[in-house]
Amino acid sequence: MLRTLKRYFPSPSLMLVIAFAGGLLFINTQTLAQGNLLVTPMRVVFDGKKGLQELNIANTGKDTARYLVSFIEIRMNEDGTFEKISEPDSGQHFASSFVRFFPRSVVLPPNEAQVVKLQLINTSQLDSGEYRSHIYLRAEPNEKALGEDEPASAKEGEGISVRLTPVFGISIPVIIRYGPKTGAVSLSDLNLVTDGGGTKLQMVFNRSGNTSVYGDITVDHISSRGKTTRVANVRGMAVYTPTRLRHMQVQLDAKPGINYHSGKLVVVYGTTTDDGAMTTLAQAALILK
Repeated sequence: MLRTLKRYFPSPSLMLVIAFAGGLLFINTQTLAQGNLLVTPMRVVFDGKKGLQELNIANTGKDTARYLVSFIEIRMNEDGTFEKISEPDSGQHFASSFVRFFPRSVVLPPNEAQVVKLQLINTSQLDSGEYRSHIYLRAEPNEKALGEDEPASAKEGEGISVRLTPVFGISIPVIIRYGPKTGAVSLSDLNLVTDGGGTKLQMVFNRSGNTSVYGDITVDHISSRGKTTRVANVRGMAVYTPTRLRHMQVQLDAKPGINYHSGKLVVVYGTTTDDGAMTTLAQAALILK
């Protein structure tokens, strides 16, 4: 079922997966699009309220494109990077055996969107805890006949020429939470670093319990006179199970009148509930000198 773009796509952050020349690179970003592909929502969570959810994908390019849909499994490292894995780490559970999706490939004309449905299955086999896999939507490259639209340098030169074509995709976490939820997080090791790139705040997220944590980071500078100024805002920061620690570095704004050697920095990590209320997950302060 095709839908128009404007109805479905706000601006949530996504974790993008870029596959280039056979390799995978996972990065965190605030952008929604990659390779003319848009996806919303940015994460799917089954927490007992419903067993069927939808993923909306759209083609923002000028040509018709085909997208392949599959599951991949990843590990989050303590520095926030990701690795593709085939076997779960200790304490990690994959969700792919408990979720089915349809369709498995989508052909979209320019500026059109379609729904991918995800359904929870095999729930009788679930134990208490959190299960996570990632839906991977990959744009299938447009194959051309040998010699078609080759660069002039390749046609005029001698020997064999090689052309690498990047393949872009987006990875969306799919999470199942079953039974009691005991996830919690705290902040520690706040430290200010100044270099050629400006002023950065380093911190460590300490996750505990049986679920991941997900939320937004705000950093406020409070001057010695009590004036509060927002100097950083990071949306969509997660610490996935079974990772216990995540090291984070946040770039602080260089605003006029802000002295990072005086006053204090207050960091709040919070999440927005379904009714729109903000819940603080963790908070910490750093006295500046």
